[in-house]
Amino acid sequence: MYEPRTYRHWVKDKDLVSFNVVVKETDLYIRASSNLEPEALKLVTKHRQMLERYIEQHPSFLTSLEPIAAENNAPPIITRMTEAAEKAGVGPMATVAGAIAESVGSELLTLSPEVIIENGGDIYLKTLKERLIGIFAGQSPLSGKIALEINGEETPMGICTSSGTVGHSLSFGKADAVIVLAKSAALADAAATAIGNLIIQPGDIPLGIELAQSIDGVRGVVIIKDDKMGLWGEVKICPTSA
Repeated sequence: MYEPRTYRHWVKDKDLVSFNVVVKETDLYIRASSNLEPEALKLVTKHRQMLERYIEQHPSFLTSLEPIAAENNAPPIITRMTEAAEKAGVGPMATVAGAIAESVGSELLTLSPEVIIENGGDIYLKTLKERLIGIFAGQSPLSGKIALEINGEETPMGICTSSGTVGHSLSFGKADAVIVLAKSAALADAAATAIGNLIIQPGDIPLGIELAQSIDGVRGVVIIKDDKMGLWGEVKICPTSA
């Protein structure tokens, strides 16, 4: 949910091929076993067209800051977004970056056993080995100093970030970074937004963790505000120098 610095700026492994796919506002950094740029471009275009057509018919889907139900004949990406938004108590577009990464990534898995997609700081990840995901947290002294350790057996999963101090995405909070882990990237995106909205000062970190614990499907969270950090759930961190 913020500027794409979580994964692409911390890649040290060389076993996967990297490429970018850009369609309008969607800017994906993708790593896979081979260059799947043409296939990924088709998938991004397909899912964006589904989303854009639905918004044309249902304008409130674009603007609502609260959950709204999907129509019975809605495309899968719309259903995925509305279900995630309902669980986290946010508007459906709070899930869009994670939902697109997840929709594209899950289909690319038919062509590559490993896929890592970052969409503006929101990540869909399927890996066969341990990976490190660097944490960028704006001006916090913790920024760039720590990384998430992700075990391949835990994937596929979503790792999504909300920030009230970095990037252009809407947040009512002031967190330097809220990183949520969930099986669904759309849910991780929605939950990161909801938790991030609560964090104004370091003393709000316990409130954010309490909310994370209450959202069905959230597996872990990292909350950073200034020089303070809170962790909960299936989260393992290490120094970036490790």
